[in-house]
Parts: sequence; C-alpha cells; structure tokens
Amino acid sequence: MPVVLVPPARWPRWVDNFERSHGATSYAVTDGALSGTADDGSTFTARLPFATSYDGPATADGLGAAASVPGDWGVLLVRKGGFAMARMAGTTTGESKTGRRHVQGRTKAGGQSQQRFARRRDNQARQAYEAAADHAARILGTLHGPLVTGGDHGAVEEVLADTRLGGVTVVAPWLAVPDPRRGVLEQAVLDATALQVEVTNA
Repeated sequence: MPVVLVPPARWPRWVDNFERSHGATSYAVTDGALSGTADDGSTFTARLPFATSYDGPATADGLGAAASVPGDWGVLLVRKGGFAMARMAGTTTGESKTGRRHVQGRTKAGGQSQQRFARRRDNQARQAYEAAADHAARILGTLHGPLVTGGDHGAVEEVLADTRLGGVTVVAPWLAVPDPRRGVLEQAVLDATALQVEVTNA
C-alpha cells in the first residue's frame, strides 16, 4: 500500500480534502496510529514520524499536535552514484556531507571482457560505499536519536554494515530518492518529518 508523506503543517488541509472527497469521517486510535473511516468506506491510517507511537485523542487535530522532531536525528541516502547525509538538531541541519562516485553502468559485452567489467564495477561500488561509511561514521556514528534512510536498499545496507554504525536506530519511512545531491538531501529532511499516511479508497 503506497504511503503518502504529509508535512504536519499541511495535515489539517489534507484531512479537510479527505472528508470533502469521501464524506463524514470517524476516527480511532489503533496500534499507535490514527485511523479514519469515511462514509463511503474509504479509510486511512496516519502515523507519526520517527516511529513515534500515538496514544492521544482520536482526532485529526490531536495527531497533528503530537508531531514533533527529535533533538538529535539523522538522514542517510546512498545510491551507487553517490551519497548524502545530515546530522540534525531538531529542524536545524548540523554537519552534512554529499559525495559523488563514478560507478560504470552495465555493458552488453560478453565473455572475459564482461567479467572484467563486472569486477571493475563491483570494485568501484565497494569504494563508493566505503567512502560513504567513513563519512557516516564520523557524522552519524554517535547519533542518539533515529536515522531515516533512503536511496538503494542494497547500498544503504552495505554502508550500515560498517561496525562503527552498529548503534544507530533506523526508522521509517524509507525514502525512494534519485542520486543524492544537496537538493535531494534537503527534501529528504522534510520528508522524514512528515506524517506517514496509508489510504485505501473505496
């Protein structure tokens, strides 16, 4: 089920639009999330960012008021073409780093040349992940709060396998991002603080 990321500031408007489209909506708190069921049978489940459990009133306003940003948290984005990361203090960006690495694309050549190419490509990718892990250990290794990740699952797993990052706590959402650049990182920071909403239309 796709997840819609809704910034807390836009949450009241999102709820208004849902009710206008689907009818009067009843609310309940279940499993740490706010669920809504509209007259036409459409439903949504909204969760707080940073894997925070919600146990407040069964109202949209209650959920919106409960959305908060930790004092210490981070973002880590990794793909074969680069990486980006930031250590955050609330909504303020502390130390951050972006980097690009050249990793060759696939080849249509066959035989030994293809094998050499694959080995070279794997080596380039490994060097890129090692560089990302070095920076991540320096910036995120002492993180006390949650870490939001994104990019390519395999690439992120390679970086987080570094023992220096063994103490970080990864939380949802997973951020599907293109090759990380400064602008991509800035948007990822905003997405990490958003409410995570799953919608089922009747």
